[in-house]
Amino acid sequence: MRRRIGVIGVGYLGRLHAQKIASFDDVDFVGISDASATRGKAISTEFSVPYFEDYRKLIESVDAVCIAVPTTAHYRVAMDAMKAGVHVLLEKPIAATVREARALVREAARRKLVFQIGHLERFNPAVVSAAGVLTEPRFIECHRLGPFGGRGTDVDVVLDLMIHDIDLILSFVRSPVTRIHAVGVPVISPNIDIANARLTFANGCVANITASRVSARKQRKIRIFQQDAYLSMDFVENTIQIFRRTWPGGVEGLPELSAEIVETGKSDHLSDEIRDFIECASGRGTPRVTGADGLAALEVAFRILGKMRSR
Repeated sequence: MRRRIGVIGVGYLGRLHAQKIASFDDVDFVGISDASATRGKAISTEFSVPYFEDYRKLIESVDAVCIAVPTTAHYRVAMDAMKAGVHVLLEKPIAATVREARALVREAARRKLVFQIGHLERFNPAVVSAAGVLTEPRFIECHRLGPFGGRGTDVDVVLDLMIHDIDLILSFVRSPVTRIHAVGVPVISPNIDIANARLTFANGCVANITASRVSARKQRKIRIFQQDAYLSMDFVENTIQIFRRTWPGGVEGLPELSAEIVETGKSDHLSDEIRDFIECASGRGTPRVTGADGLAALEVAFRILGKMRSR
């Protein structure tokens, strides 16, 4: 059964959603909607789909929708879609407040709708490959740095960039966060532009996360240590280095680390994410990143922000 799908919000990221959907030949791309008529009509012309001035009219015509509006509008637009019985792929962060996020998760569950959150890194081949190696991480170090670009500055860098790594770490560790230390400062925008957080988990794992949108160059790295291995993932170079403990002299000898470099290659994460959403909306599976996952990441993000503001 062909799914009817639309896109609400066609700024930088929403336009990319539209571009990917337009390339799929097994769905009906019903149209797009945007608060800016000028931008909306331009994107509708680019991809030869109708423009809906009122996003609620688009919702009436689709089975599933990708929502890429500003974070402050996530709750309103996603809730309208759910109340119409429409499956939702909502860009991160899930909502502007934890209360709104919880309400969306409850509504999707009550109506038995697919509710997927756009934590794109879960579709990174490096992350997928690492999942097969990780057993019980004990220490994690993340750096997500980049130059100032102007986008996303309506929220703190914790909700803009760090939340990607929060989601990844929660998916790796699978244990409650018991303690948080955090610091962050605004540099260019009125909101926090560079931040560091140290998370301690109930199982003893510790994660150190740094996010910046005011750095000289782009860096996306995660290092994960566990008892028998150390993984270093570079999301810019698309590589994983895996160091495993070996006993070349037998159990009575000294252990050594053997290194392996895995070339994951480049992939179209966004296309994979939207494809996963469409498959799930067609009844073939559960989203890789559920609404509950998005809520969990947001809860930790706001705990981090609370620690920063208390300083």
